[in-house]
Amino acid sequence: MTRALLITDVQNDFTEGGTLAVTGGAALAERISAFLRRHADEYDLVVASRDWHDATGDNSGHFAGPEGPDFRTTWPVHCVAGTPGAEYHPALDTSDVDVHVTKGQGEPAYSAFEGVTDTGADLTDVLYDRKVHALDIVGIATDHCVRASALDGVHAGLDVFVYEDLVAGVDPAASEAALEEIRDEGGHTGRSDLDEGLASPGGAVL
Repeated sequence: MTRALLITDVQNDFTEGGTLAVTGGAALAERISAFLRRHADEYDLVVASRDWHDATGDNSGHFAGPEGPDFRTTWPVHCVAGTPGAEYHPALDTSDVDVHVTKGQGEPAYSAFEGVTDTGADLTDVLYDRKVHALDIVGIATDHCVRASALDGVHAGLDVFVYEDLVAGVDPAASEAALEEIRDEGGHTGRSDLDEGLASPGGAVL
């Protein structure tokens, strides 16, 4: 089975010090890099996504106006294309990333499947062309972009697995609900081998 890893939005603005920081984001970047050191060669494809919003305008209502953000559908300005906040966190080792996906240019976008590669291809086409059947997902944020990407992956017919110890969410309750929703929709969740035991990609015990 051809397997890919999707690293979702491990960016400066979503980690400590950023405009939409998630608690534990910097540590998560280090954990994902450690996971890659163990397992990158077990994947047929490694993809990383980033929010990449336009600097002008409100990105179709995604950036909050004078009334301020509601932190559900409107947000503070974040991950503006070409700014330091939109860059990958420096602790994330991207040397094994094969494909970079950017999303949210001028519009709200949560799922990596809404983004495009540097050549303008969308993620679905990239995975189809590489005959990917299984997709493991890590990154930020569990209750937003990880959730949306995982559900789109499931709906695209992929065998989706989310590593619960390699994601970080905004709200603990909403993050747990997102993982439950992913499972209810046919995806799978579990832990990596970073803390105990040995697991192959997809969570299967070796």
